[in-house]
Amino acid sequence: MSTPRTSSTGPFRGARRNAARQAGEPGPLALPPDRARALLYVAFRPAAFALAAIVVVMLATLLTAGSDLTGLSGAVAAGWLAVHQVPLTIGTTALSLLPVLPTALLLGAAAREAVAATDSEPTRAEVGWLFGAAAGGPLLITAVCLAVTEDASGSIALQRPNPLAAFAWVFLLHSLAAGAGVVFRCRERIFERLPYDAIAAAYIAGRAVLRLLAAAAIMIVLGLLVHWSRVGDTYGAAENFVDVLGLTLLSLLYLPNAVIAGVGVLVGPGVQFGDASAGVFTVVGGPVPAVPVLAALPTGPAAIWWAVLLIVPAAIGVYAGVESARVSYDRPAAPWALFAAAGMGSAALTALAALSGGDLGNFGRLGVELPVFALAVFAWLAVPGYAGLLYARTFLVSFPTPLLRHPDALFDPDDADDGDDTDDDDYRYQVAALPSGQLPELPADTGAAGADRYADLLDGPREDPVGPQPPLDVEVVDGHPDASGSSPLADSVDSDTEIVDAEVVEPDPSEDETRDRR
Repeated sequence: MSTPRTSSTGPFRGARRNAARQAGEPGPLALPPDRARALLYVAFRPAAFALAAIVVVMLATLLTAGSDLTGLSGAVAAGWLAVHQVPLTIGTTALSLLPVLPTALLLGAAAREAVAATDSEPTRAEVGWLFGAAAGGPLLITAVCLAVTEDASGSIALQRPNPLAAFAWVFLLHSLAAGAGVVFRCRERIFERLPYDAIAAAYIAGRAVLRLLAAAAIMIVLGLLVHWSRVGDTYGAAENFVDVLGLTLLSLLYLPNAVIAGVGVLVGPGVQFGDASAGVFTVVGGPVPAVPVLAALPTGPAAIWWAVLLIVPAAIGVYAGVESARVSYDRPAAPWALFAAAGMGSAALTALAALSGGDLGNFGRLGVELPVFALAVFAWLAVPGYAGLLYARTFLVSFPTPLLRHPDALFDPDDADDGDDTDDDDYRYQVAALPSGQLPELPADTGAAGADRYADLLDGPREDPVGPQPPLDVEVVDGHPDASGSSPLADSVDSDTEIVDAEVVEPDPSEDETRDRR
């Protein structure tokens, strides 16, 4: 006979639960109606818009091709899986090179819904509900689409993809979108807990990645203009306006993929198209898909002047170093924020390159060599970036301007007294935000003038008090009479007025406070 398990807190916990249930209080898993409605929007509204767009595109494609609608359900299911970067097999052709643009639009809509459904200070239960809704709705639709593809395999040449891979891709992408929404909504609280150098590094990395992508997009547009005749040749196989429109839309869908591959050309490793490859130093010919956006690929041997393109990532790296000097506390002896930014930028671009590449049937794999690409991006951001940091610290910026109020962010104590005391107030605000008895450390390169000004700011008035002021030590005494028996002080006032002789005694500073002030 087993003995029942007992706990010292079990009966009390049960009593509290029963009392709360009798009082009508909602439990930790209960949801109010407005919260449940918001979670339903998170789970299904972006997915519903995506499915509606896929149905319209597939329906238009089948009608313009003169086909019947028997394969519409399977085409819609395949479109949903393709939007989530799930590899497909059509007949005997493996297709994992999928457009990034629809995926980015869907994840942007999902992140926006997560922002709208998140409070500025959510609880763990609310965050859990949000992530469950953000991934649960798309996973349910994915299960239905997998069943549809298996049923439609008899009418269209579409094989059911690996269910584990399909669920993994959907869960990963929508979890990232929900996480991005939560981080954006609670960014102030998150920034307060992160080291300031990490925030500065993310800022520098984001701007460097955007500059590299913009430079690659400009390079592709210029390549299309130079090879305009080849662009016209790709439309030569089009029989009517619908074919022209289809090729144009296909090029626009794969344009972000081409831009990310263009970054691989700019930083040096180049891009591969099966047996063909293109880079700054070498060009290897081979069959490529007849898509207008790929007409920007160079033909023939590489020209010597193509090496000028390497100036672009070098300039972006130098400017990243200048930005590091402006917004972080990096110095030539400790460029940690710059190196962290180089690592973040390399990781972000490598993830985008992995997402935008893949296999395209008989053409083989299209994309960049990921390990070489990651090392090249890091090197272009770190090495020229260090040169930019060294130049900026020497000639441009001696003390940074922080991006936001942060306990780790100090303001420049060497600013000249130009009548604007905004920096002084901000500096005192940083001091007042710290616990009592603690003072922020000055950078190692702060001179004697900066240290003196730092002390002056601490001695000056603060708008935000750091604690209650000690009471005054007041002593009440009588006026001292002279030889005539009258008091000179009493003669100057009324006889009913009480004379108060007050002496203000300041408390002696403790040894710890004296050491901190020094």
